[in-house]
Amino acid sequence: MAVTTLRITDRISPICFSSTQRLTSVAFDRLTNSKSGMSPERREDGGDCGPSRWFSPLECGARGPGSPLLLYVPGIDGTGLGLIRQHRRLGEIFDIWCLHFPVSDRTPARDLVKLIERTVRSEYYRLPNIPIYIVGESIGASLALDVAGSNPDIDLVLILANPGYPFAAMFETMLKETAAEQTSGGQLGDFFTTSVNLPTLMRIFPKDTLLWKLQLLKSASASASSHMYTVKGQTLILLSGHDQWLVNKEDIERLQYSLLKCEVRKFEGNGQFLFLEDGVDLVSIMKLTYFYRRGKSIDYISDYILPTLYELKEFEESQRLLTAIISPVYLSTLDNGTVVRSLAGIPSGGLILYVGNHMLFGTEFYPAAIHFLKERNILVRGLAHPVMFTRKINSKLQLVFNNMQLFDSVRITGAVPVSDINFYKLLRSKAHVVLYPGGVREALHRKNEEYKLFWPEHSEFVRIASKFGAKIIPFGVVGEDDLFKMVFDYNDQMKIPFLKNLIKEITQETMVLRTVKKENGEEGEVGNQDLHVPGIIPQIPGRFYIYFGKPIETEGKEKELNDKEKAHEVYLQVKSEVERCMTYLKMKRENEAWLADS
Repeated sequence: MAVTTLRITDRISPICFSSTQRLTSVAFDRLTNSKSGMSPERREDGGDCGPSRWFSPLECGARGPGSPLLLYVPGIDGTGLGLIRQHRRLGEIFDIWCLHFPVSDRTPARDLVKLIERTVRSEYYRLPNIPIYIVGESIGASLALDVAGSNPDIDLVLILANPGYPFAAMFETMLKETAAEQTSGGQLGDFFTTSVNLPTLMRIFPKDTLLWKLQLLKSASASASSHMYTVKGQTLILLSGHDQWLVNKEDIERLQYSLLKCEVRKFEGNGQFLFLEDGVDLVSIMKLTYFYRRGKSIDYISDYILPTLYELKEFEESQRLLTAIISPVYLSTLDNGTVVRSLAGIPSGGLILYVGNHMLFGTEFYPAAIHFLKERNILVRGLAHPVMFTRKINSKLQLVFNNMQLFDSVRITGAVPVSDINFYKLLRSKAHVVLYPGGVREALHRKNEEYKLFWPEHSEFVRIASKFGAKIIPFGVVGEDDLFKMVFDYNDQMKIPFLKNLIKEITQETMVLRTVKKENGEEGEVGNQDLHVPGIIPQIPGRFYIYFGKPIETEGKEKELNDKEKAHEVYLQVKSEVERCMTYLKMKRENEAWLADS
């Protein structure tokens, strides 16, 4: 099987190359062809000889404008085809170059670092305001860390799969096992025994080549270790679960804390060659972690990538239990004022701003987002608390919220940190925007506050909406008191010294987040709200009711609503409508027979 590629000749950038013996074809043969009977090191045609070099797969050519450069540095296989299952999707948002290590090549680690570094600097001088991504596996991860540590002035984003850096000591022992009989015993033997990829590795490499690869990994790991504390770029570490010989929890934690901007994701059901396995989509991973950007800092609106059908199905599956428990009923208002049990009353065109009340933990948002997609094919984007986007290492927030992966569902639907600037950008992008003026205070309310609004006295969302002529649709949600009983609220927790101190620490961290946003001109309506986790007891059966009222028009009223008093009148009107929607639902839910007639 031949895969058409572009091939490098100057070792800095790829140029067009035409040959019946293509670079990728040679590399692919080493992964797939076990019948040749010829060691790849001794190809009679010399097809896989020469120095390490870059190539760019042609199936990655349909990228959008302004796409960053992504450099793939392979792991122990060296083919450069570790992303072959990811090429098409990655190629839509990146300019991809893959590094290939010929089997016979014995280039030392320091020279490989120089090769990558020359390419990085060449791209940086050409486009200094666009980040450069380096994806590395095992050996490639160590080389990527070394390059990043040596070039702290360049905006690099590292994605490292099973980095070899923490395991240098183990490889030192493995390299001493050079006798032929030792490949079935000791640590090297354990590697062959436990690795789920043994057949592939044995087919690719003779024994001496594999030992050279381990030596290369040891050398690259040692060099990366010496530069670890100078790495300033964003780093995403991806860890496999099946190849346990790779996993050392303490060393990984030490690596994580050594890097200033680091996030770790674990894949318990996968093996060493992570990117070649089913269910691992690098683009989806970057979307969930907000690691994709095309400028100096992430733009949550323009850098957002719409979810695929598979991602939406995964999102729906993740919310299936919650949806079944709350069994939501959706009501909307037609132009003539008729209330219908559907989203038919939601306008089909124009800018829409949905403004409503929060249930406990914001549980109403996820099922509603799915329902909008299924019934109306509308993606609604919420304005969320900045805590959902923090990556602070050793944070109390991460302790409480399970390493922040709890918020993956919010991120896949395109939620953004609440701020005036992000709100403005969302409306400018013609998105359907969901706003909860009560914020965390409503989502984490106290006992007997189920349907009480905690909105600020003044708000700018009416004036901003009027600039774009957006329709404001008030909505109300009820049903929490049927499903949950709060037994341990904020006031109860503040009476316990340990929890009181924890809440204070978390609140202090969120205050720092808000201060940073303010300094960046992104001051939002979050307010000084203490974060805590209320204690609840589930009450089943029960259900949520969500009612969307009639739209409030702002089109053609920009000059009128630019006046603060006029805008405040509309603000109070929206608030009153939300309260009316909740009152309507509380009255009607007592007799569900009305649903059949709605």
